[in-house]
Amino acid sequence: MNVDLLLGLQWGDEGKGKIVDVLTKNYAIVARFQGGPNAGHTLIFENQKHVLHTIPSGIFHKDAKNIVGNGVVIDPVILTKELDNLSKHNIDYTKTLFISRKAHLILPTHRLLDAASEALKGKLKIGSTLKGIGPTYMDKTGRNGLRVGDLELDNWKEKFNNLTQKHLNLLAFYNVDLDYDLDTLKAEFFAAVTILKTLPFIDSEEYIFNALNNQQSILAEGAQGSMLDIDFGTYPFVTSSTTTAAGACTGLGVAPNKIGDVFGIFKAYTTRVGSGPFPSELFDDDGKTMSKVGAEFGATTGRPRRCGWLDLVALKYAVIINGATQLMMMKADVLSGFKTIKACTSYIYKGKEITHLPYSILEEDVTPVYTEFKGWDADLTKLTSADELPKELMDYIKFIEDFVQVPVKIVSVGPDRKQTILR
Repeated sequence: MNVDLLLGLQWGDEGKGKIVDVLTKNYAIVARFQGGPNAGHTLIFENQKHVLHTIPSGIFHKDAKNIVGNGVVIDPVILTKELDNLSKHNIDYTKTLFISRKAHLILPTHRLLDAASEALKGKLKIGSTLKGIGPTYMDKTGRNGLRVGDLELDNWKEKFNNLTQKHLNLLAFYNVDLDYDLDTLKAEFFAAVTILKTLPFIDSEEYIFNALNNQQSILAEGAQGSMLDIDFGTYPFVTSSTTTAAGACTGLGVAPNKIGDVFGIFKAYTTRVGSGPFPSELFDDDGKTMSKVGAEFGATTGRPRRCGWLDLVALKYAVIINGATQLMMMKADVLSGFKTIKACTSYIYKGKEITHLPYSILEEDVTPVYTEFKGWDADLTKLTSADELPKELMDYIKFIEDFVQVPVKIVSVGPDRKQTILR
């Protein structure tokens, strides 16, 4: 058996949660491999909306096991709130949710450092979610981090206090005015840790190795998007983890030769939250329509998303670096009603037309070149089969497939799990 991957090919918010939920019936295990509570995976079914930040999106399927892998960073306080929400829906997560001992913990002072760092940057801020993700990964690579497995040791509070003091020293160096009550934050953290310790901790790499040997199917779930990858994204306006397919190997302990299908998810247009370059961004009525119809607000922060036409240059780049084998197009229904639809198919980069992603895609360095398509006016939200899709949409999909050389196997025509068309 191999591990299949599911990840975003844009700047996040592609709709990964919905597709994981749809695909989970085909898998015994769903495993998150990177990121943390900066993720917001939205699932809608039975007229209810659920937003998951740390817990894998397979949690609503009672027969599926869900693993929070070693590459994930966990805020016990946020995780506890997620668990409370699951309890309201009678989800017995104590038997289906497993936590890797090697996953790192987000401390209250990590969040404070995140806020202080962002405040210092001023106009140069990167648009952090302020969840403490970056500082936690910095402690991980700096070999200072506190891990889930440490909670099983007698001296874990000593480690917590030492790391907290280090953070307080850094905050004093930043000299930024932050309003916080450390005693309250610590009490909240310790209470959440008590709940976290009721979950089964596992050596996740061994667990996954044994599952594969026992022919159990596994789906690895990514967070954020490929264009936010720490190495291959639009640096420095990126997240702090490896969001590409390589992240599943390091974030779960899966060997490269055990990777099977790579499912790449993208919107029929493009969105981005926070700062950073966005060549196909729209500032006109078309962009406003996408934002309104698509309800483009961040599931984690609530911030409005920037909207623009599909950037096929960036999409092909993401397909290549991930080795995507199948594509899923999300929010095709949002483009209904546009008389003309555009897709960026090349850039003018320093006076020369190119079709690959260059080192910089800042506004002063690149100008998008568009190919236009005839739009469609049909309501897609009630369609149930591929042969019902408008010809104009099928032409648009065919052009995308030819451009990136990977087939589009799923077309989403609404937020509910039922509004999913298989091709």
